[in-house]
Amino acid sequence: MTAWEYVGNLGTGWNLGNTLDAIPRADKSPAGQETAWRNPITTPEMIKTVKDAGFDFLRVPVSWCRQIGAAPNYTINEAFFSRVKEVVNYGIFLNIRVILNLHHEDWHFPSDEVYPGAKAQMTAVWTQIAEYFGNYDHRLMFETMNEPRKVRTPVEWGGGDEEGRRVVMQLNQDAVDAIRATAAKFPQNAARKILVPTYAASSYDLAMEDFAIPKDDNNSENIIVSIHSYTPFDFALGEDMTKNRWSSELEGEVDELFARIDKHFLSKKIPVIMGECGARKKHDNEDDRAEWAAYYSKIARKYGVPCALWDNGYMDGPDNAEVFGLLNRQKNEWGFAKIAKAFL
Repeated sequence: MTAWEYVGNLGTGWNLGNTLDAIPRADKSPAGQETAWRNPITTPEMIKTVKDAGFDFLRVPVSWCRQIGAAPNYTINEAFFSRVKEVVNYGIFLNIRVILNLHHEDWHFPSDEVYPGAKAQMTAVWTQIAEYFGNYDHRLMFETMNEPRKVRTPVEWGGGDEEGRRVVMQLNQDAVDAIRATAAKFPQNAARKILVPTYAASSYDLAMEDFAIPKDDNNSENIIVSIHSYTPFDFALGEDMTKNRWSSELEGEVDELFARIDKHFLSKKIPVIMGECGARKKHDNEDDRAEWAAYYSKIARKYGVPCALWDNGYMDGPDNAEVFGLLNRQKNEWGFAKIAKAFL
C-alpha cells in the first residue's frame, strides 16, 4: 500500500507515554529508564487491555539518548535494544501496528551549528534501529523524531524560526536516507512507512508551510507527516485549571486545526497521523474530557487523520502536573474508560 492507503486503514492509536521515553538521572539500566518517571514495567497484559478496548495501533516513544555510546559509532546499548524489542513485540504479536520513534533527544537541536554532529549521530542511530528491526513487516513504522525544536529558547514553540524549520527538514532527510540505505540487507526497509514531523510536530501554519517531504526512492509514497495538537490549548493542555469545561463554543478551534492540516497536506494527498493528542485532567472533569474526545475524534475521522491518544500513566497529581493517564497501569484497568470509549 501507499502511505495514503496505509493511513486510511490505520484506525485509532494509544501512546505508551512516560515509559521508554523517560530520562533516568541515575539508573540507566533498561528497567531503570522504563520506571524513571513513576510508571511500572510494561507487560503484555497492558497492551492486550489496550487492544481489547478497541485501539488499532500503538505508539512506543523511546528516548535513546541515555543508551547511546560515544562518537563516531554511537553504539546503542544492546540490553536496552532488547527491551525495546520486547515492548514492540507486545503489539506485533497482537497483530496491531506499532510506531517506534526517537523521543527526547536534545542532541539534534535544530541549528546550523549543531547540525553536522547531529547528522552523523542521526545517521548512526537510525541505521542501527533500521537494521535491528529490519525483518519486521509493514506493521512496524518508524518515526524520525518526536517534537524536534530549539529547546529552552524563545522560538521553542509557535512554529520556530527559519533556521530551525530548515534544519528539521534536513534531519528528516538524513533519517530517511539512513533507513533506506539498509534496504539492500533488509528489503522490508525499502517500503517501510516513515513518519516525519514538522518543526516541533507543530500544526501552526508557519511550520506546515515550511515543511518539505523528504526525497525518497519510492517517490515519497511511503512517507507520512507527523503532527501533534492538544487543541483547544486552554482546555486540553494549558495550566489554568479553571479552563476545564467543554462547550460547543470550543468546537471551532478543533475545526480550524483540521482545516489547516487539510489545506497544507490532505488536499495534496499527503497523509498525516496525529501522533499525540489529549486533554489533561483538571479536577473532576471526566465528562468534559469525554465530550472533547468524542468531538475531536469525529472531526479527525471526517478528514481521515488517524489519532493516537497521549497517555502518560498519571492518574492524578497536583495542578501543575500534566495528568493524561487513562489506563491505570498498576491495576491494568481503565481509570478513565469513559474518555477512551468516547475517543474510540
